[in-house]
Amino acid sequence: MSTSAGRVGRAAGVERALPTVADALRVASLQAGIPEVLAGSVDVPVRWVHVSDSDRVAALLDGGELLLTTGAGWPGATAALETFVEELAGAGLAGIVLELGTRFTVAPPALVAACRARDLALVTLDREVKFVTVTEEVHRRIIAGQVEALQERQRLHELFTGLSLRGAPIEVVVRETARALRAPVVLEDLAHEVVVADAFDLTDAEVLAGWAGRSRRLPPDWTRVPVAARGTQWGELVALPGPTHPAGPATVLEQAATALALSRLADGDDAWTRLRAEGLIAALLGERYVTIADVEARLEASGFPVRGRTLFLAMGSPSEATAGGVGANSGDVLHAPRRAAHESAGSLHDPLRPAPNPAPGGPGGSEDHRVLSADLGGERILLVSLPAGSDLPERILTRLSSGAVSEPVTGAAGLLAALPVAQRLARQAARGELLRVADRPLARLAAELSGDHRLQEHSARLLTPLIRHDDATGGDLLRVLRAVVTHPGNRTAAASASHLSRSVFYQRLTLIAELLGADLDDGETLSALHLALLAHGR
Repeated sequence: MSTSAGRVGRAAGVERALPTVADALRVASLQAGIPEVLAGSVDVPVRWVHVSDSDRVAALLDGGELLLTTGAGWPGATAALETFVEELAGAGLAGIVLELGTRFTVAPPALVAACRARDLALVTLDREVKFVTVTEEVHRRIIAGQVEALQERQRLHELFTGLSLRGAPIEVVVRETARALRAPVVLEDLAHEVVVADAFDLTDAEVLAGWAGRSRRLPPDWTRVPVAARGTQWGELVALPGPTHPAGPATVLEQAATALALSRLADGDDAWTRLRAEGLIAALLGERYVTIADVEARLEASGFPVRGRTLFLAMGSPSEATAGGVGANSGDVLHAPRRAAHESAGSLHDPLRPAPNPAPGGPGGSEDHRVLSADLGGERILLVSLPAGSDLPERILTRLSSGAVSEPVTGAAGLLAALPVAQRLARQAARGELLRVADRPLARLAAELSGDHRLQEHSARLLTPLIRHDDATGGDLLRVLRAVVTHPGNRTAAASASHLSRSVFYQRLTLIAELLGADLDDGETLSALHLALLAHGR
């Protein structure tokens, strides 16, 4: 991190550890004086307590003091009081506690007006108090706060150092930062696109909706520190407003940013790209979201546009051309960063970025397409966002050796609905076969009804005899039946797909018909068995 960022963090941390004027007014000795706030903010931190009745006290202040006084040496003229308040405010005084009765029976209107004009806290006491007792009590709170801040800084240092040494994933670092601050925390890149976010006790939509625009406006109540090392900055760690933290939010973020910078150095330049894609796609597959708005906000904030776009989902086995090479790693967007800029027209571009020089022409009239890619559980999943009305570029599909492609959909809801359909169809694709949902209406119906108990009962009723036989004998009747329904009316193709000789294949058909008590030449029977196999999923 930069030196300037370090100074800001330490100053903010000290300030957070200090009691405010309002906190000081709660001590028993001041409460006994019946304090009344007449002007200014009482949320200003108090660094120390100073006792003086002199009209030249401003020269003795360093800033942040709470002044206890009877005003015995103060001027009474309006102009002199205004000048006096100007000097106190200019010296950085936190506030004035004026005990009435010795010099003033009531606070002079000129004094109150001047304090209001400079937003300087002015508090009067109607009863006499022991200033020495007030000083002791407030100083005790100041020191206790400093000790708590030091202890918290040490705890944070141990926490984030431990995470770094264990090589904790960056999403764990961000999560622990949010827990420490009890507030949402977001890791963004230099384009203000979200890499990882922890909404803490808010929803993703509440935290991330319109993120890039909001972040660029630099909200004053957000705390942010750079994630950087060796002269290179990769992004910023941002905390939204939360409860007061003993060490201050900047201190917490700095400790976390150091851990994130070390992780980035260790994991390489594409680490954030992989993590972003894996996190988003895993959340979709695992249904780790509450509302559609949460899904949309997270995708949009991460640089994957959804609104007003045409979306596709493709999934299946990675092609041999990318296995172990470019595009093989999770999160890679089909081409290594910067390599795509040198590809021919129609190629994919850097992760979650527009084409370097978008050329007109083709569906949608633009090369502005975004691709999220991740390898999860042995499958490669691609999410593609295109200008409205665009067709899916065929070259994207060359990264799958087999699998399935969804129909074009719109919005996050359409993308979520397409997931189970494409997932089921991808698992039915033969090696080298790329199936399209638009060409498989029965598979789509089975996926859409997958949660319906009647479809599950239908599948179990028809297939249970075959499943029991295969489990008991290590047989292949389900596989043979799947080949039959895939190639209806073409037993030669079905036998080939089963990898069986024709004679053995027909023996299997006879056994299947006997076990099911069904006519495998009947179209309605085959349709019912096909639907049962699609619902069964294996």
